[in-house]
Amino acid sequence: MPRLTVALIFGGRSSEHEISIISAKSIAANISTERYKVVPFYITREGHWLCDGIAQDILDLDLAALLRNSSVEEAASTLRDMVTEAAQAPFSFDFRSAGIDVAFLALHGTYGEDGRIQGLLDTCAVPYTGCGVLASALTMDKALTKLCVADAGLAVAPSLTLFSADYHADPKGVCTMIEQQFACPFFVKPANLGSSIGISKVHHGDDLPSALESACSLDTKVLVEKAIEGREIEVAVLGNEQPEVSVCGEIEPGSDFYDYQDKYIHNTAKLFIPARIPVAMQDGVRSAALKAYKALGCRGMSRVDFFVDEKTGSIVFNEVNTIPGFTDISMYPQLMDASGIPFPELAERLLQLALETTRP
Repeated sequence: MPRLTVALIFGGRSSEHEISIISAKSIAANISTERYKVVPFYITREGHWLCDGIAQDILDLDLAALLRNSSVEEAASTLRDMVTEAAQAPFSFDFRSAGIDVAFLALHGTYGEDGRIQGLLDTCAVPYTGCGVLASALTMDKALTKLCVADAGLAVAPSLTLFSADYHADPKGVCTMIEQQFACPFFVKPANLGSSIGISKVHHGDDLPSALESACSLDTKVLVEKAIEGREIEVAVLGNEQPEVSVCGEIEPGSDFYDYQDKYIHNTAKLFIPARIPVAMQDGVRSAALKAYKALGCRGMSRVDFFVDEKTGSIVFNEVNTIPGFTDISMYPQLMDASGIPFPELAERLLQLALETTRP
């Protein structure tokens, strides 16, 4: 059979730009070259699409080492220097005429995981990996996700949603309202970002203004959420109408919580697969993950995260990530590998799930 052509789309305008490049590099290394021809499509931070030699140059860059040895700002500067001239070239979205059969999305965060790129590809009649427009947009908003899974019967942490404009209009009033409703510690999160970017854990009232300033500078909508005691448990879900759930994995943060620095820079967090919780609780987590996946209308793949307390037996939903990380240290491919689906097979399964999906 002739090889299918895969558009590997990565980069993007989000604050998770660099992680997207590292994910794409891992994905490209695990797609069968006998069955597929991979064409990289790199989106710059400014939204320019590049699909010539510069896209391959970015894909080949050892960005993981660059991030470990320098700041995110320095890494971003290196990328900008590489694409300055190439970004002026015109680009056509006529994917079909270009011979693209399917897209593998390696975009994380805003403009990649929130339904926008999915809508573009639907309009162009190009199948793609992962969830469709509605599930992508819904799960990107942490506040709306909590409402949906709570309606499906899952436990969620007590929370409050506020808007950045309201905070900027009355900072003291908003801080007073939060302090009246939440005892420390609690989290302040941008509602629509991933990779723990902009998240602060507030231990004292004096920390609240800076936490709100940080979150409000990154998003128009902010979630204030009670800190839940317990282990951080994650599961990977794969499939369309008949999804399958991986074994449970556990994250032991290397810092106060599992933040961006802990995930991608310092690499001090410890991962345990399977998770260090009783089998019965693992079964409960896997069942809850499947319920959340279906309630939110997910397809293709998602990683579903929980907090689990062995003492009380509580399983509290945290969030869903519809395009989880695919780096060497990312939990999703590791969970699937531990469940009998190694990375090359996982890439194949995701492409086949994309090709069999009929989207409205």
